[in-house]
Amino acid sequence: MAEGHLTDGGIKKYAYQEIEEIYKELGTSPEGLDVHRVDAMRETYGANFFEQRKRDTLIRCLRRAFINPFTVILFVLGVISLVTDVVLASNFTRNETTAVIIFSMILISGIIRLIQEVRAKNAAQQLNRLIHESITVRRDGKLKEIPAEELVVGDIVLLSAGDRVPADIRLTAAHDLFVSQASITGESAIREKTCGVLSSDRPESTVQLENLAFMATTVISGKGEGLVLAVGKDTVYGSFAKEDADDKQSFHQGANSIAWVLLRFTAVLVPIVFILLWVTGGRWLESLAFALSVAVGLMPEMLPMVMAACLAKGSISMSRKQTIIKDINAMQGFGSMDVLCMDKTGTLTNESILLEYYMDVLGNESETVLDLAFLNSVHHAGVGNPIDNAILACQSMPGRERHFAELRTRYQKQDEIPFDYARKFISTLVTDQNGESQLIVKGDITQVVSRCRQVAFKQDILPIETDSLKSVSSVVDEMLEDGMKVIAVARKPMAGKSQILRSDEDDMILMGYLAFFDAPKKTAKTSVAALRKLKVAPKVLTGDQAKVAVSICRRVGIVPEKMLTGTDIDAMSDSTLREAVETTNVFAALTPGQKARLVSAMRQNGHTVGFLGDGINDIPALCEANVGISVDTAVDAAKDAADVVLLQKDLGVLEQGILEGRKTFTNMLKYIKITASSNFGNIFSIVCASAFLPFLPMTALQILLLNLLYDSLCIVLPWDKLDEEETLAPRDWSGKTLGRFMLSFGPISSLFDIATFLFLYYVLCPAFFGGATYLNLTDPVMKGKYVALFQTGWFLESMWTQVLILHFLRTRKIPFIQSSPSVPVMTVTLLGIVLFTVITFTPAAGIFGLTRLPLWYFLFLFVVVLLYMLLTTVVKTFYQKKYHELI
Repeated sequence: MAEGHLTDGGIKKYAYQEIEEIYKELGTSPEGLDVHRVDAMRETYGANFFEQRKRDTLIRCLRRAFINPFTVILFVLGVISLVTDVVLASNFTRNETTAVIIFSMILISGIIRLIQEVRAKNAAQQLNRLIHESITVRRDGKLKEIPAEELVVGDIVLLSAGDRVPADIRLTAAHDLFVSQASITGESAIREKTCGVLSSDRPESTVQLENLAFMATTVISGKGEGLVLAVGKDTVYGSFAKEDADDKQSFHQGANSIAWVLLRFTAVLVPIVFILLWVTGGRWLESLAFALSVAVGLMPEMLPMVMAACLAKGSISMSRKQTIIKDINAMQGFGSMDVLCMDKTGTLTNESILLEYYMDVLGNESETVLDLAFLNSVHHAGVGNPIDNAILACQSMPGRERHFAELRTRYQKQDEIPFDYARKFISTLVTDQNGESQLIVKGDITQVVSRCRQVAFKQDILPIETDSLKSVSSVVDEMLEDGMKVIAVARKPMAGKSQILRSDEDDMILMGYLAFFDAPKKTAKTSVAALRKLKVAPKVLTGDQAKVAVSICRRVGIVPEKMLTGTDIDAMSDSTLREAVETTNVFAALTPGQKARLVSAMRQNGHTVGFLGDGINDIPALCEANVGISVDTAVDAAKDAADVVLLQKDLGVLEQGILEGRKTFTNMLKYIKITASSNFGNIFSIVCASAFLPFLPMTALQILLLNLLYDSLCIVLPWDKLDEEETLAPRDWSGKTLGRFMLSFGPISSLFDIATFLFLYYVLCPAFFGGATYLNLTDPVMKGKYVALFQTGWFLESMWTQVLILHFLRTRKIPFIQSSPSVPVMTVTLLGIVLFTVITFTPAAGIFGLTRLPLWYFLFLFVVVLLYMLLTTVVKTFYQKKYHELI
């Protein structure tokens, strides 16, 4: 932590100090820092970036590459092997091969993962170019643009509408400055900021202080200037941005659950093997070493490497499909996503909307209403939005250019209160050339009409009817049902006023309405249908009026059998809401906090939730979702909060991302489940053989070699093809399904292993020794050859069945006939069988205690493999009928 770190309490104290005192304390001035003091301030107070996001250190990359549940297990086993085989062993029995192989596996898989981390950082740099922030500062009295990362404590920063606040700041000037703090508080309200000194007896928390602006919050409207108090990790945002986000991703939870399943199997089998060998006459050190090899044999050693390869290939493929993955672990979220929440505008409809009608309270065309709306929009200091853009487009109406230019000249802005999600309208105070002021309001129909006491019709101002909303409905309902966006326009005379307060937004005169055409995208209906085909439930979470949302959703194929509004949601308890979200797919008139609450309710129901959003109001929901998805045109804060950034805001792009995520995840599952089940079968066979054979059925080194050879072939799995049906449903992993798979298919391997044991012990080996079995031999050399024949026979049977079963369990269909693997998978696996078999015919076989087998053994091996495949196919059929899945 930097020596000059400003704690939360330290920041808060500056809200109650005169700005001159703060300048003096920090050694700066209204003219900004002396450029020669910038480095010293950075050294004292820290730099303006988060280490884990902006400047990943080598230590962090190494930690992620080498530390995970599987490498930790292997490391522990390697240390134990080193102790038993090297440290405690005699000079004659000392053998470091097992430990070397284990540590080599950890090293190789970690290096591959590290390479992928570097690639991920390169992708992150591409993302940083999309969200590059530059800010305006004053240094030595001169204004200059600098990257946000170069900001230091003591700098003077200038803010304007649309800017994201780059640090924690004490405001020194503010003009109609309104800020959204949704990124740090989740609240929907827009807060006005001032620059005055606050009273020291105020009880507010730091984020409620109006003369402080905080990192990652967004300027909605107005302008401001301020002194930087804290940067980077010392900001309020930095205090929680550092927290690990793994709890919202199921990737690590799934990996941990699988690791625990394998550990439980190991905890049961290893002691059994050790006790059996010890009881049957083995020395405890040798028995422990072999039991240790059993533990290693049960582990899918190359899982970290295969996972890294799968994730890297998937992220590269997605980048080619207009999708940037900020964290490659988020790939799993795509694979298991079963609910996609999205806004309506820009996702289901076009980014831009068209102004269709401007009318009075009875629906007649009214240029007065258009003029008032134009004045409100043209003087709006906030971030541009589709409604304002559509209104301002009227300036190009033929023959009306001069009229709107005169309006801009005739009326000057005095003050404004920007839009927020509680009020749902914008207020602007304008004054004409005669000094007469009026408040102009436009926004949500219900909110605006509820604040009106009169209506304007032609030249008359009339008292509003008792049931005003009923009268409004008779005019606008038909347009809303046609999917048009309708807002209300009101005004209020403000004689002699140059500023407005929230209390001024009452007792207004309703002038009329504006109706906008919000057309669905041509691709929206097809994309929604594609999501449903992938068993991803689309749910619309929008701030728009309920009738508009329902109309648009019907057009794109989202049938709103049930619809809830923000008001409905506020009236529900958490348990009631959790039930309601299961049967509701359209939610309208929502605030940012309500969106986040809905996403949370879906997650609590066990769904893997994706949220697609691009605005400030979407940030709380993006943070709450399992997979936060944004677009390159989104506000910077939304892209920062997202896990995935789309380079094109189109559900079709997202559909491709989901498919790629499922392919990636399924190929990982293939390796995990098939390898763990076949390893379990082999180890279970060893347990059985250890109880009856007078020698070890396979040496510890041979078990490691078998696993290493098999796992090296599995590196090609990320390039395997997938059957279409494997991508039509969300994928998830858990220890429960892994254990079930292992217990279903592992014993099949054991059955044929035991048959091979019997054949080798009673047929093949005696055939070489005149009919004698191991117990009948007295010559140690002959016994050694007998054991080598036996172990080689089982080594080849295990290797053949383990590699070939990969082809039979990789698909629900009949392999090679109904479903063929990719060319790389077919080539590598079959070539691997040939090469590894050839090893036993070379001098290298002696290094591992293997020997040459007679050719007629391979006839037996062919029969065993054939029967094994047939029985596996039968069991696979019953397994799918019972559990409705395979991998």
